[in-house]
Amino acid sequence: MAISSARPCLIALIQGLFLAGTLLGCVQAIPPELVSAIETIDQQLVAMKAPENAPEEYARFVRQWVPLRARVQSDDDLVRWPWETNDLETELRRLHEEGGTTLAKLHGEQQAQQQRAQLKVLRVEARLRALSSQIDAIDGRIVLGGKPVQTDLLVKQARSFYDQHDFQRSIESAGLAGKALQVQSALLSRELGRYADEEHLRRWQTVAQQTIDWSRSHRSTAIVISKAERTLTLYRNGNKVVTYPVRLGFNGIREKQFQGDGATPEGRYRITDKRGAGRTQFYRALVLDYPNQDDRRRFAQAKKAGRIPSVKQIGGQIEIHGVENELMAQTLGCVMLDNGHMSALFERVEAGIPVSIVGALTGRNAVAMALATLGDHEEET
Repeated sequence: MAISSARPCLIALIQGLFLAGTLLGCVQAIPPELVSAIETIDQQLVAMKAPENAPEEYARFVRQWVPLRARVQSDDDLVRWPWETNDLETELRRLHEEGGTTLAKLHGEQQAQQQRAQLKVLRVEARLRALSSQIDAIDGRIVLGGKPVQTDLLVKQARSFYDQHDFQRSIESAGLAGKALQVQSALLSRELGRYADEEHLRRWQTVAQQTIDWSRSHRSTAIVISKAERTLTLYRNGNKVVTYPVRLGFNGIREKQFQGDGATPEGRYRITDKRGAGRTQFYRALVLDYPNQDDRRRFAQAKKAGRIPSVKQIGGQIEIHGVENELMAQTLGCVMLDNGHMSALFERVEAGIPVSIVGALTGRNAVAMALATLGDHEEET
């Protein structure tokens, strides 16, 4: 009787102890927020391309996380007393700290990479704008061919990758664009560097001065054309009378080599004929004696040296003329004035007067200044 009455008491005691233990701090084995935090870190590491950007750290993280996650899932429903040690939780907290450190490192590297990409993209965009404005000013697109279009695509690609937060590929594209711009600047300098060359400038200045002196000594008119500035200046008795803007050949600022190259020739010429309405398709025309003996000698030497293909001809029919139609922006090598200016010039000159066509008259000419601007942007990068 005593034993049977004691059994309910024993059961009540055990239940009481269990309830007391719970109230005193019996807890779940692994805090679920800790597991959730590690899972979030894992997702963020993948999003930040840790396998590529921090392969060793991420591999170590995965090697620890896979077995620990399996243990968490198997121990999920277990409980422990507060004074009991829990190696699993200790390892999870250590992994959480390591993953957080790796994540912080990647964040820092990404920010630094973003800044590098932004700087490179901005610089290459500025260089492209400078190149585009300068080659437009000096008609340099013929020299460069299709290269500006290709470079423009690379610059746009660098910007697109940057906007997509693919900073590494943005840096790579900007680097390729920068190299392409260097090649183009070097090509322009090689082809047009004579506009900044002192020897060429002295030669052009001498030719122009001889023409001005002829005008003074013969008390007549004479013409000096500057290709770099795209101007035609009329002199009378050695004094400047008027300056007109002109347009050149589609490849006008380059040195003329052969027929069809689109370059405007340089040298001392004379007007051999004045052609008015009905005798020219270009409103009015002043025919020059190109090619003269100097042109023929240079052409023969260049051909002998292999700089000009053997099948090429020297060409001819270089004129100072008006505009055939409103759509005509350039010539095949002639010098073109607006019809109003052409009409005024036509009335002021006679056949036989000298016409000097030079590259430039000063070192601060438009082409030399454009090349210097490109050089400044080159140094900035």
